[in-house]
Amino acid sequence: MLHYAIIFLVIALIAGVLGFSGIAGTASNIAWILFVVFLILAAVSFFRKRA
Repeated sequence: MLHYAIIFLVIALIAGVLGFSGIAGTASNIAWILFVVFLILAAVSFFRKRA
């Protein structure tokens, strides 16, 4: 999950540098959503292993 978030972040940065603001915004939103999902899954996994 984190891997895909980083990939979309790189796509957003490259698209932003090249001037494709629509693609950059969309890729940035996708990266943010994937990162939040990663954090939630990591927290759930951490607490399940402790119990």
